[in-house]
Amino acid sequence: MITRDFAEFIDKTSYPDLPEAVVNQAKLCFLDFLGVSLRGSSSESAGIMKNIIGTGRESTVIGGDTATPLDAALANGVSAHCLDLDDGHRLAQLHPGACVIPAALALAESYHKNGKEFITAMVVGYQVAIKTGMILNPGHRQKGFHSTGTCGTLGAAAAAAKIMELDEEGILNALGLAGTQAAGLLESDHTGSMAKHLHAGKAAQSGVLSALLAKDGFTGAHNILEGKEGLFKAMGKKKEENDSLKKYGTGKCSHDEFEILMVYFKKYPVCRHLHSSLDAAISIMKNKNLQIVDIQNITVETYEIAAGHNNYHPHSVEGIRQSLPVSLALAIIKGDLDLGDIPRATFSNEISGTGEITEADETNRTNEITEITSKIRIKYDEDLNKLYPQKRPSNVTITTKEHTYTERIDLSKGEPENPFTPDEMLNKFINLNPHVDVNVLKVLDHLEDVDIKELMNSLILR
Repeated sequence: MITRDFAEFIDKTSYPDLPEAVVNQAKLCFLDFLGVSLRGSSSESAGIMKNIIGTGRESTVIGGDTATPLDAALANGVSAHCLDLDDGHRLAQLHPGACVIPAALALAESYHKNGKEFITAMVVGYQVAIKTGMILNPGHRQKGFHSTGTCGTLGAAAAAAKIMELDEEGILNALGLAGTQAAGLLESDHTGSMAKHLHAGKAAQSGVLSALLAKDGFTGAHNILEGKEGLFKAMGKKKEENDSLKKYGTGKCSHDEFEILMVYFKKYPVCRHLHSSLDAAISIMKNKNLQIVDIQNITVETYEIAAGHNNYHPHSVEGIRQSLPVSLALAIIKGDLDLGDIPRATFSNEISGTGEITEADETNRTNEITEITSKIRIKYDEDLNKLYPQKRPSNVTITTKEHTYTERIDLSKGEPENPFTPDEMLNKFINLNPHVDVNVLKVLDHLEDVDIKELMNSLILR
């Protein structure tokens, strides 16, 4: 019984079970979440959400005020996911932090939990979300489901149940209620809509709701995952056809295999499937000292999912984040890619920090992007596709009049095999939020020793 295996793991795991490496990774995940969410709270979608949620004093709305745990989890989930800079897991094919942390944080504040309890809740939430994604995919994604919204709901409920110290029966009910609320369709993502951001917010909120209801005796299906009409059957492949289920086994979670250690962190504010191509192209441009005028054509050979991100004419910032040709053009123009490089036409001044830009400036930038994208050809490569999902390879070739330069990247920067240093993670926060006094973040080094409500009050992330 996979659902019961998860419930037992959530119930039995305690802070002393967590190796030092796991605790340190949880702190990095929390730092990344805070930095991305604070910057994301200025986005259009986060602003709309903050305008409609209710008021309350229990939980912090990052970049806002306070709200009930339900509304804070919803708002912070949207802020965490809207910039496409939040952490992820390549085998589970989801973004766990944007779902799990808002749920754990909202209730940890409300229930005045300490850092050890918060970290433990984070770890079990990541574990459940990621394991569920690993079992369900790739069939889940192939059916059109966005794993962040679906599997993330289970992870959020796991974290929420842990914070609230539910017993195993209560945890089973919380997971059952979460599973029946799990939702999120990739059509929302790939058409460039804000609904993608909602997936993470609703996952976090549904996780909190599930735990709150379960605490008061509201029941949920105890076999919501593996049941005859459960999530695995409805949203994945048949049991006999599910190779991932065979490979990753049951829901049993070993305390020497914490999946939080295998999450990646992001450098560029675009879909992760684009990152290896960006890394390769930027490396060629820098190492070969190429100028844009030197480029005759660019060929990107990559795996199927990445090659499918081939919208040459996105009409929104969300669309740009899913567009390999446009994101690649922007990276080549700048020699990097950050929030300020997204065109002002689809990204407000308040967020990008670009200041006053004339109509002529916008026209010139648009023409430059169009000229570069016209030289980009994206090709699906069957051999590279065989390496997915263990790797996310891209082979980029840039041709000039005199030379051809090629570079292949299998795992982009930020993967556990190619990690950021703690200092690089801190710099990411600073670059996203230069107005924040970095000294206030020193308390995160001792996260396990603080009261979470007092911590959030001291950080003043508004």
